[in-house]
Amino acid sequence: MSSADQAPSTSATASGAEAANAELRADIRRLGDLLGETLVRQEGQDLLDLVERVRALTRTDGIAAAELLGDTDLETAAKLVRAFSTYFHLANVTEQVHRGKELRAHRAAEGGLLARTADMLKDADPEHLRETVKNLNVRPVFTAHPTEAARRSVLNKLRRIAALLEEPVAGAGERRRHDLRLAENIDLVWQTDELRVVRPEPADEARNAIYYLDELHAGAVGDVLEDLAAELQRVGVELPPGTRPLTFGTWIGGDRDGNPNVTPDVTRDVLILQHEHGITDALELVDFLRGLLSNSIRYTGATEELLASLQADLERLPEISPRYKRLNAEEPYRLKATCVRQKLVNTRERLAKGTPHEEGRDYLGTAELLTDLTLIQTSLREHRGALFADGRMDRTIRTLAAFGLQLATMDVREHADAHHHALGQLFDRLGEESWRYADMPRDYRGKLLQADLERLPEISPRYKRLNAEEPYRLKATCVRQKLVNTRERL
Repeated sequence: MSSADQAPSTSATASGAEAANAELRADIRRLGDLLGETLVRQEGQDLLDLVERVRALTRTDGIAAAELLGDTDLETAAKLVRAFSTYFHLANVTEQVHRGKELRAHRAAEGGLLARTADMLKDADPEHLRETVKNLNVRPVFTAHPTEAARRSVLNKLRRIAALLEEPVAGAGERRRHDLRLAENIDLVWQTDELRVVRPEPADEARNAIYYLDELHAGAVGDVLEDLAAELQRVGVELPPGTRPLTFGTWIGGDRDGNPNVTPDVTRDVLILQHEHGITDALELVDFLRGLLSNSIRYTGATEELLASLQADLERLPEISPRYKRLNAEEPYRLKATCVRQKLVNTRERLAKGTPHEEGRDYLGTAELLTDLTLIQTSLREHRGALFADGRMDRTIRTLAAFGLQLATMDVREHADAHHHALGQLFDRLGEESWRYADMPRDYRGKLLQADLERLPEISPRYKRLNAEEPYRLKATCVRQKLVNTRERL
């Protein structure tokens, strides 16, 4: 292509970037003006005037700005700091919204990361690619950073402001309503403590992480998994059923090495909290399915396995009213989804009360939930419902497999001394060495671990590889395997 041909394209790109920057600046200015109105409503004109003076002086006369701030009383200084921090929150949200628009435009023009990766895999060995996909597992892990933890109340309001900025506005009336909604949220942000006045406990830190997990559960993860399956299919590889290419982990509530306040009770409480949210998120997905699964037995069929499972569920779940059973008697898919919903509700109540699992009335784990949903999926496929089964149904199953009923698996980290104590008790009981584990030098313990791994082929190479940097866990695994072997021998 000649330089003459390239010039219009380059010019158009520059023009597009300038237009995007102009829109970003306009939105930041818009929110800044609304924040100024909030300051006047909430604190009076004097605070807004002070903010404007400080802002102007920091650009033109730093010494004068420092003198002005030095003469400001503590209460006013605190309000001044809040005014600027709120402005930066609003500016950051606006930048994120516009950055999201730019990324969407970039993906539309050049394809997303998954699409570009799939393009690079077109010439890969198909068999090797299929084996790799079977073992694919990406696991982001959430950690606790109390000094950075924003309250969920603030995050929700900022998210609402972002959503409003995303909405198209047409006409003066709609613009007025839009500005009113933005102003309401900015007022609420100003009146809300950004951080709690007390030090957050592990459960508070967990709630901050759960906020993001809930949001991911609601849409983004389903989108990613759908795109992954579609891009793999494009290069001739199916994402096998039952695989979990994306899962989540957390240290929060289990990091006993880094926080002495994390006790076994705290760990349990955080796990219960995660399950409460995980089950609630699952209920939203199942409720959405129930609304769609109106397939009538008169126009389609259902497998014997699904009908038998449904009958067993209805017998064990008297909470489902006779009226609902009668009205939906010819809609087995909706009835089955309703039974799934009731089991989820029962599971949440069981965990809250600490009562035992009841077979067929609640879920002992995620696998049972996925089995129920797969029954529906399989029946749909066999009765002219493959489009929905491989679309929305598959998305739901993969999303629930990614999060489970617990949202994220918890990594329990313990101080090395605790591991040494536990290993010492197990190792000494085996009596394979002439001296106590506690008296062994570090190098000798390492050699024992290596010898154990070589003598125990039952421990898979994959497990060794995944835990290569966790010698305490590996040693405990070797001790466990020896105990299993001893039991089998006896």
